[in-house]
Amino acid sequence: MKNIKLLLLLALLGVSATAFSKQGYRIKVNLKNTQDTMIYLVHYFAEPLPKIYKSDSARVNKKGEALLESKDSVLGGIYMILPSDRASYFEFLLLNGADMTITADMKNLPYSVAIKGSDENTRFYEYVHFLKNFGAKQEAYKQELAKAKTTKDSNAIRERAGETSKELTAYRRNFVTRYPNTLLANIFNAMELPEVPTEKQYLFNGTLDSNYGYNFYKNHYWDKFNFRDDRLIHTPIFESRLDEYFNKVCFPYEDSIIKEADLFLARIPKKTELFKYALFWITNNAQTSKIMGMDRVFVHMVMNYHMKGDAFWLDNDQLTKYYEEALRKSPNLVGQLAPDLLLKDSSDKPVRLYDIKSKYTLLVFWEPTCGHCMSEVPKIDSAYQAELKAMGVKILGIKTDDPPETWKSAVRKYNLKDWINVYDPDNSSNFRGKYDVRSTPVLYLLDENKIIIGKRLDHSNIATVINITERKKAEKTSSKK
Repeated sequence: MKNIKLLLLLALLGVSATAFSKQGYRIKVNLKNTQDTMIYLVHYFAEPLPKIYKSDSARVNKKGEALLESKDSVLGGIYMILPSDRASYFEFLLLNGADMTITADMKNLPYSVAIKGSDENTRFYEYVHFLKNFGAKQEAYKQELAKAKTTKDSNAIRERAGETSKELTAYRRNFVTRYPNTLLANIFNAMELPEVPTEKQYLFNGTLDSNYGYNFYKNHYWDKFNFRDDRLIHTPIFESRLDEYFNKVCFPYEDSIIKEADLFLARIPKKTELFKYALFWITNNAQTSKIMGMDRVFVHMVMNYHMKGDAFWLDNDQLTKYYEEALRKSPNLVGQLAPDLLLKDSSDKPVRLYDIKSKYTLLVFWEPTCGHCMSEVPKIDSAYQAELKAMGVKILGIKTDDPPETWKSAVRKYNLKDWINVYDPDNSSNFRGKYDVRSTPVLYLLDENKIIIGKRLDHSNIATVINITERKKAEKTSSKK
């Protein structure tokens, strides 16, 4: 069982009206080869193992019997019985109002599991045994492939294996046709990805549409996912689908992600577990992303969803934390006018950011006793001397902490004479709040109009951002001609 990941499911739709008159569940469990131990009723929540969540528990007596019972309504989905030793487990189908009996030999899981009182479990175990036979065939092909001596033989084996793989897809699709709107049918649909047509596609002008495959896959990615079946949250499917779509299918640009996030969330009924998880995941994914500009997505999500009452599961303190984080990020988003700063140089003469005339301005927030800073600052200066200066860059180096003497000594030590070195002796500029400086070093790149075009950079990608900016300018100029 440890090496087999099975989906054992329960269909809420299509059951008798009697089932709807009940709430909760009553599950009799009879386990062979285990006794006098605790078992736990656990379930998935959008993510695969090892992430599971406890719902209930019971003690198995000396006869191997236990009873799990609740009168509270349960959503339903993929649940499992997990003994306290966590050495084995088995999945099953749980339905609100379920009254069933499960027997299993713990030494022969999952094939020893038998469930009375659930037609859906009966149908699912047909699928379980189909998977067993399917897996045996695939293993046989794998062994044949290892023994193949020629490319021709290998290709023939792969072709036969590919035809066998179609049997799995056919089984699932046939099930969906026979039992539409059941939970298992909805899970089979949720697992299915779009099949891109192999025929060549052409644009109206007769040229080959090279983007057709990508656009088809993206546009049809969520077609079969039933967002109205909230039980899908209790499966290990949703998180992986979200991750692929937003991090691999969609273009990694903030405006594109914002558009896709809005369209996606509009498909899900609010006040559901699916909506709750989707909003949480998209917001957290943007907040923790290493891709420049994704903080704009985070701010958008907070201001347009959390602060408008859609994050219904958060209390006021949690909402406040999101709001304050968004406020810290909002003044310094890529594409916005950089906040002005009035600082002083080493002679205490005033230096204003907006008075610096240059094609590009690189802001470097650093401190001399920061180990990462003292590794990065020399590399930034090397990049500046090698190519950034010639690209029209000026560097405004801003001391964040440490005594002025330490800072001046570091400037001399690393020969940063070509930098505009400044500090804020009376803490009047609020550079930390304006540029969200909570650690160092922090780098921002501004264009000639002091628009932020890059943030959270390092010495290795400054030139890349400039080159991309120059290319976009050239393309824009060319399109106007």
